[in-house]
Amino acid sequence: MDSFAFIIHPIDPKRDVARKYPLLGQYLSGEAIDFLSRFWPPLKLSHITGARSRDTNVEIDGWLIAVPYTSARMLSLRPKEVYRKIIAAGRLAESLGAKILGLGAYTSVVGDGGYTVARELDIAVTSGDSYTAAVSVSAVICAVQQVGIDLSEATLAVVGASGAIGGVVTQLLAPKVGRILLLGRDMKHITRIAERIRAAGHGDVVTSINIMDIRSADVVITVTSSGGDLLRPEMFQTGAVVCDVSWQVAKQRDDVLVLDGGLVRVPGEVDFGFNYGPPPDLTYGCIAETMALTFAGKFVDYSIGKNISLEQVKAIDVLADKQCFELAALRS
Repeated sequence: MDSFAFIIHPIDPKRDVARKYPLLGQYLSGEAIDFLSRFWPPLKLSHITGARSRDTNVEIDGWLIAVPYTSARMLSLRPKEVYRKIIAAGRLAESLGAKILGLGAYTSVVGDGGYTVARELDIAVTSGDSYTAAVSVSAVICAVQQVGIDLSEATLAVVGASGAIGGVVTQLLAPKVGRILLLGRDMKHITRIAERIRAAGHGDVVTSINIMDIRSADVVITVTSSGGDLLRPEMFQTGAVVCDVSWQVAKQRDDVLVLDGGLVRVPGEVDFGFNYGPPPDLTYGCIAETMALTFAGKFVDYSIGKNISLEQVKAIDVLADKQCFELAALRS
């Protein structure tokens, strides 16, 4: 049986540590946990069982491995120090028998986007960004159909378009939308994306560093680690569809549809062995990509670096669809 491993890390220190160690989560402050995380080694959280491809009937297993750093802690440390922790997690994955390692959340973003980690390990590495992009696009298309938005007349805003996922999501949706608004903190980066979109024949592309311009968007996709610091619920127009937002806009705005972008149903009777966020039979697109590559026996580096290609996205989408990964019902 082929095996994979996937790295996750805490987003909210108290909440996420309490999922594995309730007493630590209860008695230590978030600040204390964040500080101590610098000294904790990577650890095996759970054994994943029961995933089975409906195409080949192949069963795989895997492991969730925790790198204890939060995103904020990774940002505050030198990349070399973060690399050491991620590579140590990769060595743990190798010792468990994994043939491919998925880099979750900020571990796929830090430094060079996985190249250094891949060079240091003897197993394949993927960020999972390609399938995350594919699933996010599918979720947006499904959502706008449900709420009655004509995508060909809609304004699409992308926050984080200069990143790997944001850039390719913009390219995939550009032929389908009426207008594109690229938002970010670095005008040089988003201007490069805009030029690429225009060169492909999609002329109505606007760039802005003023986040308040998001009010003009019918559809918003956020794919940035700093998005939660930038966006507030009142910024969105009535009836907007918002995909991949990590904070609970839906609780404060009943007139805005906020999607858990990137969630898919895993084929078989999967048991992740640990509550890391999604409902039991669902997972994120990044983990699903790691699993899909394992099902297919494709143990090669995939979706690493700061850019991913349309070809990679389309290929992994076809592969995952063949194995019967399915877009989850939209959740708000």
